[in-house]
Amino acid sequence: MKKILTTCIAICLTWNVNAQFNPQKEIDYCATQALKTINTLPADGQGNNIPRSIEKDKTAWRLVDYKDWCSGFWSGALWYLYEGTKNPLFKEQAERFDKQLKPLSQEKAYDHDLGFQIFCSYGNGYRLTANSTYKKVILATADTLATLYNPKVGTILSWPREVKKFGAHNTIIDNMINLELLFWAAKNGKNKKLYKIAEQHALTTMKNHFRDDYTSYHVVLYDSLTGKKIKGMTHQGYADHTMWARGQSWAIYGFTMCYQFTKNPQFLDFAQKVTDVYLKNLPDNTLIPYWDFNTPEIPNTTRDASAAAVTASALFDLANYVKSPQKKALYLAKAKKMVESLSSAEYQSRKVNNAFLLHSTGNRPINGEVDASIIYGDYYYIESLLKYKKLLKHQ
Repeated sequence: MKKILTTCIAICLTWNVNAQFNPQKEIDYCATQALKTINTLPADGQGNNIPRSIEKDKTAWRLVDYKDWCSGFWSGALWYLYEGTKNPLFKEQAERFDKQLKPLSQEKAYDHDLGFQIFCSYGNGYRLTANSTYKKVILATADTLATLYNPKVGTILSWPREVKKFGAHNTIIDNMINLELLFWAAKNGKNKKLYKIAEQHALTTMKNHFRDDYTSYHVVLYDSLTGKKIKGMTHQGYADHTMWARGQSWAIYGFTMCYQFTKNPQFLDFAQKVTDVYLKNLPDNTLIPYWDFNTPEIPNTTRDASAAAVTASALFDLANYVKSPQKKALYLAKAKKMVESLSSAEYQSRKVNNAFLLHSTGNRPINGEVDASIIYGDYYYIESLLKYKKLLKHQ
């Protein structure tokens, strides 16, 4: 595509004399990185053109098409950059990539990731523009996602393609994030059954997806006919009994979001329980977890910046909901520290590549995207920065 002029973005705020952390400075950094990425992407219609990840020691994005589960994070990040900088170029680019995702609202559900794909992209687009065509896509996609719900089990089937392999209905902890699409659609559309589906999925997950110490399994298998739990296991963690970092972060974010929509105190209580075990076991003051909290390779293994970004974003919200002033102060302090650590020279990509962050871990057991820059890490990082900025504005 024709190169887009990357004019320097003015930084509106600077470090004050107390060296207070400045979210706008980091938002502007992300904007500069995104502009560099935009200049490297192929034109529409020329194969895969959606950024997903940059492997360690490489500089080029791995590009995917709209069917990839990560396809919505890039345009979602562009919408956040438009919100954070008011630069219309980011709106234009977000709309460009959103168009490629529209078939997801029209095709049969491939797996549970429709929330990631459509609500991160079209959801942010509708929130910022109130474009009625965006709303139609969101509502249609929610109806599609609901087709994967099994009422006997009480959860959405995560991976239809793996049913034959497992011989069972499978649900993964990541699926908690996709419930936001259903809750929103039930509130803003006519299909009120979506609320019950999302709520029941969360309740069933709360009952079956966690060990006694509130650490999460990655995958739970159910008998598709009786709904009985068969077993909990992992797919991307170190072992079935360990706490995979990003999985626990999905739980923190997911149950916090469920409380936001339902105001069910069970979800608020549970969000705190899954958060507290995560915070208690963080390895050091950076608050960036190793990819699995219990891998015996620690400290000679990779961290997961994406898990920290997801958790930080969730904690900014959870702090608003908890009743205890002590808990509120704790969660806000941890969220701020996580974002500040991610904004350091150790974790920002800067001149290494065009992503926002380094040191995320995708699927270490198969050596996939290990110590890499990954688009969902960037997405939740910019989301966290905007929440941090809003917090400072209202203090």
